[in-house]
Amino acid sequence: MAQVLSKGANAPLPMTDVRVEVSSSTPLDIAALLVTPSGKVRGDADFVFFNQPAGPGVRLAPPSALEFTLTAVPPDIDKVVVTGSLDGAGPPTFAGVRGLAVVVRDARGQEVVRFDPAGMSSETALVLVELYRRAGSWKVRAVGQGYASGLAGIATDFGITVDDPGSGNTAAAPASAGPGAGTGAPPPSQYDAPTQVVSPPPGQQWGPPPPNPQQWGPPPGQQWGPPPGQQWGPPPGAPPQAPPPPNPQQWGPPPGQQWGPPPAGPPGPGAPAGAVPGRVNLDKGRVSLRKGQSVSLVKTGAPPLVRVRMGLGWDPAQQGRSIDLDASCILFDDRGKDVDKVWFMSKKGARGAVRHSGDNLTGQGGGDDETIFVDLGALPQNVVSLIFTVNSFQGQSFTDIRNAFCRLVDDQTNQELVRFDLSESKPATGLVMCRLQREPGAPTWVMTAIGEFHDGRTVRAMVGPSRQYL
Repeated sequence: MAQVLSKGANAPLPMTDVRVEVSSSTPLDIAALLVTPSGKVRGDADFVFFNQPAGPGVRLAPPSALEFTLTAVPPDIDKVVVTGSLDGAGPPTFAGVRGLAVVVRDARGQEVVRFDPAGMSSETALVLVELYRRAGSWKVRAVGQGYASGLAGIATDFGITVDDPGSGNTAAAPASAGPGAGTGAPPPSQYDAPTQVVSPPPGQQWGPPPPNPQQWGPPPGQQWGPPPGQQWGPPPGAPPQAPPPPNPQQWGPPPGQQWGPPPAGPPGPGAPAGAVPGRVNLDKGRVSLRKGQSVSLVKTGAPPLVRVRMGLGWDPAQQGRSIDLDASCILFDDRGKDVDKVWFMSKKGARGAVRHSGDNLTGQGGGDDETIFVDLGALPQNVVSLIFTVNSFQGQSFTDIRNAFCRLVDDQTNQELVRFDLSESKPATGLVMCRLQREPGAPTWVMTAIGEFHDGRTVRAMVGPSRQYL
């Protein structure tokens, strides 16, 4: 009969091959950390989880188990910590998890030890049990220690550098329903017109805006006009002034004419709020971007977009080969500081306004491989740019993939709004895919296709390269 452990209790493990199984009412991500007597791992190779499923003497056995060959664990490893974290598909904390149990089995499958953690509340990750050396033998201890910072918090405590902490000074977000919330039927589809392919004007190319996020100005070659219904001019009583001489780099009046005051009154009915004249928007339906092109995410007569999702996908270049890539979102303020990051080990950011769907370990199958949900209306006001990246934690090269793409979907209507297909590949481990940028003084956003390759196996390594596209 199995020995049932209470929290803090331990039991001997006289066998050399054991299997630790975790069961619960909701799926969990199971991981293990090989820890030295100092309480830290030796390096990233001592972290066994869904993105690195094997280590010395330890192997992940999906969906929710770890298999140990204790004789193969390096002698300088003092203990192996087994963790479980919520994968984002179920309740937000362990308070909503039922039937949590940890079972240790021998090589014949016989249950030898059992531990049922209980009393959880705000935790999003747990240290479940630990297998440790004692007097030349191995034992197992029931731990049940909770973390509110997810798997990333546990990994950091044991010496894994998983990310830079956010600044923690994001402004309070306005109240907003979460993705998929709301009552009644969704609004009718507004984006079902034929796809339009955006092309730059003759002799021009579209590219990222000037890299100075601290200054807001008009597009190159233009000047801001006065607010609707107003005119800019000299103060009352001042002598009239002649208009400035024409500038060939600025728009001028037709030959033989002079500038007059702008028309008074508000813009015409149905004009999209925050729309920049001359910029392509969603009026003609779904937009297909090429590298370096942008589209304003507004549609005449429609309210501003609120809840969207960015789907990212790819296929292995060789049939049957597994490619493990990771999609991430980096949030920047107007000074170019990264204020938050959302990725497979930190699946929520900006107080829940940005959420990650979870990691795809193979790249197999059609459709989006990973999805990042964004509630634009709930983003803190100091967040002005979202950069979406893809990288290979295991160091696989982008020459091993094909058909990489990203697409923006209205999460309320399920309509695809914008798509960017990247045809090229380079021998790099990171890719800056696209950007969403807030339009100054307006509740609207612009999407720009970037498609530039860089070396970076983690989201932390992609922060620096991403700044040049702000």
